[in-house]
Amino acid sequence: MTTIHETIIANDKTVIAGVESMMGIEMIIYKGKGTMKYGLAGVKNYMSLHVLPIYGSTTLNAKYKTLLLKAKFQKGCINFINESDMPLEIIRELIIDCSTIDLLKMKEDYLNSRKTKKQ
Repeated sequence: MTTIHETIIANDKTVIAGVESMMGIEMIIYKGKGTMKYGLAGVKNYMSLHVLPIYGSTTLNAKYKTLLLKAKFQKGCINFINESDMPLEIIRELIIDCSTIDLLKMKEDYLNSRKTKKQ
């Protein structure tokens, strides 16, 4: 987990790390512009990496589901047991891909698209 943490900090300069409680567990939360972008936690039988940009981008989601076949993609996170499930070079690439994504803009665009559909 330390290497994943270091990878996030080194490759996404838009976030600041802090420890917070989420879903009943303490985890490292990485925020950009006050909004959670990533989360990293170790739970009983696995580790969990929350990567919010890939859940707003079908292209990135599909890319990393293909590259991380041993990891388990959940609604808001990627669960894995060890490094073979989440090779560090792929994690590095994932964070670099996500580093340019502005979650606030993504949310704004989504809300605007919903308003347009309703009109």
